[in-house]
Amino acid sequence: MCSVCDEKRNLKYESSFYSIDDPEYICPWCIGDGSASKKYDGEFNDYCGIEGISPDPSEEKNNTISKEDLLEVTTKTPSYNSWQQEVWLTHCNEPCAFIGYADSKMIEPYIDEVIDDIEESGYDLELIKNHLSKDSHLVGYLFQCVQCNQHRLHIDCD
Repeated sequence: MCSVCDEKRNLKYESSFYSIDDPEYICPWCIGDGSASKKYDGEFNDYCGIEGISPDPSEEKNNTISKEDLLEVTTKTPSYNSWQQEVWLTHCNEPCAFIGYADSKMIEPYIDEVIDDIEESGYDLELIKNHLSKDSHLVGYLFQCVQCNQHRLHIDCD
């Protein structure tokens, strides 16, 4: 039973939710329409975890992403599980769509697109090509730009 809409649902959200309250059950419908975030004054993704967003309010004018897009990611978009703090990647001045957890095989077709992300991560390209996984010690998170379809890759390890 969803703690927000009181409907019996067959899907339950089980990732990050930053709120003083700790709701027992949140359904995807209440995430998508923003009612869960509104009811519990919470966020599914940390505002400062969105690429290019400064935690310093005096630098807010330098943000190139619209307030509406930032609120969409923080209050209406499910997060993903990561080893460290989640990072939401951006491109074309908009948050990207999260495609999923990525291993070496999954990123192979996009390697030319994500090479800059790999280089910026500090990990060796051969290490990523041979050991990136969806659920082990070195995990990839694949994103895609909603404007130009460019793929982006965030890498995290335990």
